[in-house]
Parts: sequence; C-alpha cells; structure tokens
Amino acid sequence: MIPNPFRVKKLYSFVLDGFFPLLAATFSVSLFIFLMLFLWTYVNDMVGKGVEIKVLAELFFYAALTFTSMALPLSVLLASLITFGNLGEHFELLAMKASGISLFKIMRPLIITVIFIVFISFYFQNNIQTKAQIKIYTILYSLRQKTPELNIPEGVFYKEIKDYNVYVRHKDKKNGLLLDMMIYDYSKGFENALVIVADTGRLHVSSDRKNMVLTLYSGKSFQNMGTRKTRSVRENVPYQRETFSLRTILIPFDTNLTMVDESVMGGRDVGKNIAELTAFIDSARYEIDSLNSRSVPFFKNRVYTNTFKQKIHSGQTSAQRNDTLFAGGFEAYFNRLSLEKQLDYAGKAKNKADNIQNEYMYSSMNQTNTNKTIKSHEIQLQKRFALSLACLLFFFIGAPLGAIIRKGGLGMPAVLSVFLFILYYTIDTFGLKMAKQGVWPVWEGMWLSTVVLAALGAFFTYKAVNDSVMMNPDSWKTIILNYSPVKNLLKRLKKGRNTN
Repeated sequence: MIPNPFRVKKLYSFVLDGFFPLLAATFSVSLFIFLMLFLWTYVNDMVGKGVEIKVLAELFFYAALTFTSMALPLSVLLASLITFGNLGEHFELLAMKASGISLFKIMRPLIITVIFIVFISFYFQNNIQTKAQIKIYTILYSLRQKTPELNIPEGVFYKEIKDYNVYVRHKDKKNGLLLDMMIYDYSKGFENALVIVADTGRLHVSSDRKNMVLTLYSGKSFQNMGTRKTRSVRENVPYQRETFSLRTILIPFDTNLTMVDESVMGGRDVGKNIAELTAFIDSARYEIDSLNSRSVPFFKNRVYTNTFKQKIHSGQTSAQRNDTLFAGGFEAYFNRLSLEKQLDYAGKAKNKADNIQNEYMYSSMNQTNTNKTIKSHEIQLQKRFALSLACLLFFFIGAPLGAIIRKGGLGMPAVLSVFLFILYYTIDTFGLKMAKQGVWPVWEGMWLSTVVLAALGAFFTYKAVNDSVMMNPDSWKTIILNYSPVKNLLKRLKKGRNTN
C-alpha cells in the first residue's frame, strides 16, 4: 500500500505543529535553569557593589547567549520525548503505524529540523557565543575590580575606605544621620594621623560618584605636630586640637563601574572562532618544535658532551690521547689539591649545575605552559563540534524513548530527560578532566560523551522500531507478578485473607 503524499504532508505538519511549541517552551525553561546556576555561581561578584540595573541586564543578556548552546540539547531531548510520548499516549502513533507509515518516516521532518538546529548551534557557538563570552568575562572582571558599595556598620571600625577608619556607634536610618562618629585619617601617613570625633554626621556620594562627602556636626579634631621622625618612647609629642560646629571632608572613593579593555580578554580560548583556534594551535606547535630543536642539542652539549667527553686535538698520537690527569681516579686527584682549590672547584661545579638546572627549569616551564594553552584551545575546538552534534543525538534518544514509554506531559518525560542530561554532563565532565590532565588525548576526552549518546540513541531507536515495551509500566508489572517468588507470596497472602 502506497501512502497518499498529501496525507504524509499533513502528517508532517501535524508532528511539527506539536514539536515547535514544546521546543520553545523547554528551551525557555532550560535557559532559565542555566541562568539561575550562573547567578548562583557569580552572586558574590554582584552583591554589595551598587551595580546599576542596566549593567546587570547586560550581564544576563550575554550569559543567556553563552548558555544557549547548552540549553539547546536539553530542550531538544525534552521536546522530542514529550512529543512522541503524547503521540503514543493518545494512540496517534499506533494509528500512523497501522496505516503503513514507519517510525522513521514519522520522525523524518523532525530529523531535518534538528539537523538544521545542529548547524545553527555550530554557527552560534563559532560566531556569536565567542563575542558574548568576551563581553561576559569583561563585565565580571570589571565587577571584581569595582569598589564595594559603602555600608558602614554600627559599633565596629569600617576599614574598606583606603587610608581611613570610620567608627559609628548608631545610625538613624529615618533621618540618614550617623551618631557618635570617630574617624582616623591616615592619608598623610601614620605619624601624622588625624583623629576626628563628632556628635553627628551625614554621608553622601558626590555627583560624579568619584568622591564621598562627609559632613560632620559638633566635633573635635586632633593631629600630631611632630617635627622629627624619630623620637624616644617617653618623649611627649605636641598635637593640634580644633573644635568645630560644622566640617566637610572630601574622601576619594570612586563608585563608578570602569570597564576594562576587551582586548585583555580577547586572547582567551573561549573568545576565538574555529579559524583563530586552528591558527593558534598550529603556531604554538611550531613554536614548541622550534624550541625543542634548539634546547635538546643545547642541553646535550652543555650537560653531557662538555662534561664527560674528552677533547682530542688534531696532530696527537694515540699514546698522547690517553688522559693522564686523572690516571689514579678523580677522587685521588681531588684529594691531592689544597683546600682552597677544592673549595674553588666545588663552587664552580655547583654554579655550573645550578645554571644548567635553572635553564632547564625555565625551558620546561615555558613548554609546559605552552602545551597547557594548546590543550585548552584544542578542547574548545572539539567542544564546538561535539556540543552541536549532541542536539541530533539527544533527538534520537528522546523520540524513540517517547514512543516506547507512551507517556506525555511533564511527568515521566521530564524525569527521564533530567536523568539523561545529568548522565551526559557527568560523562562529559569526566572526559574533559581526563583531557585537561593529559591522561587521554583531547579528542578522546571530548568525544566520550558523544559516543555514549550515540550508543544510547542506537539502542532506543532499535527498540522503538521493533515496538519494544521495555519502558511500559504495565509490562514490568506483569513480569514482576509472574516472577515465581512474588507469585507464591501473593498466593499466600490471598490464602491468609480467605482464611480470616
């Protein structure tokens, strides 16, 4: 029986109409979850800095762009699982198969759609996400460098203001007054400290937000008037005392958020596209090869050749070539020398060994850092491809699994999706760690999770095509009830009830 092409087109539109709204909804939920994780991770860099809403909105916008590539695989998995779970729960999938349409033909429009999503994810990671990550790291670095928001506590000395210690006994929050204040001003040095005591005060930030204006009422100030830097402990130090009814102090305290230059973050591996990553890896490997070509002969000649190989001059006979300087052994020769000569030779040998060791350590550290940088760039290069392909593999897990369990909604599909994504994330983190530590090659560590996903996708697809009931609760219930120990136990319980 040949299916009607118009009926197949209606089927495709029916499946797509059910998939796209779910994809949009699950993508929004997944992205929101990742943004909450981001907020939880960097909340200490945002709180207490007096950051404007505009800056926070910009930070979360770039964070959303950064986590889009992570949210896409999870949303595809959940949307495909719910879509085919709904079809199976309402017997629509059974009706399609009964009319002669295979599962692969039902999945065909979604396969094409997900392949299109794979290319979008790859393009997004390679062109948009790189710029977003530079922006987000720039903002986070600027937030860490920003001066914290001024919040003077009660009853303790506040030391967050440079060259100042401020003590406030009580704060009148209703009138905005600071009561019983004591200020230590060390801006002119500890020897010339200025101590100010005031009954009340008022604090506000200047219009340019670069200074703090402290207005004091009814107080006194004390300052040393020492003319010499060194004095005896018992010597009295003259000081100046001033009584005032109103005094204004201008304290430098920049509360503006100054963005660092983006070029500082431009050299990071996360801010480079595929072409830039490949160019950097090739140039860094060439640099290491050139260093090895120079350092290996250098250390071989410095450590081995010049130390152990005897120099043979032309024109010497074979009898003259025998070195008679250490005929009795180096120890016997060394013991015949004077103590001054022994110390001189030992010092020279030690200096030579230290110089060789320092040169070797510097060369080794330089190559280690270069290899570490190359590895991080290779990880980013492999990650772009593996994370994009994960969307397609998650579809081949979610769609067959939904057809098997035949349960729609957010119950069972959501639980399975979260479990599978956590499994994928755990395996991916394990492979990433193995790649970073150099235990495995980079490509093995970064593609480990992809291989696991491919195996799961092939297994679930095979089971779905063959109408497996392995995930059907009723089938498991039947298997458990027919298990002989359980069956005997149920018979005993039923017999006991009948006896009673």
